[in-house]
Amino acid sequence: MNKQELESRLIVFAATIIIVASKFEKNYAGNHLAGQIIRSGTSPALNYGEAQSAESSKDFIHKMGICLKELRETFVCLKIIEKSNLISDLNYLSIAKKEGNELISIFVSSIKTAKTNLK
Repeated sequence: MNKQELESRLIVFAATIIIVASKFEKNYAGNHLAGQIIRSGTSPALNYGEAQSAESSKDFIHKMGICLKELRETFVCLKIIEKSNLISDLNYLSIAKKEGNELISIFVSSIKTAKTNLK
């Protein structure tokens, strides 16, 4: 997968997260988790853009690590949303969980490769 394809997947993921958040019940928990998941779910696309202009290999690894942390946070948030029944449309939730899990795997692998190449 090239940089443009990964960036495109991250953008689609961010858009899916925004759609998921827009479907939450309008209550305290729904509003809180909607804000949280929008922040963490859109962050990887934005930080990946930053990683592409990293100043060094170490800076690249650091920024990719931030993307990974945000993806993991989003994935856990999606599981909380699922368990608490904050959303009735499980289709988008399922799509977001699957893609989030795949993106986590991609970033784990990319970071390992970058660290190996650094040595």
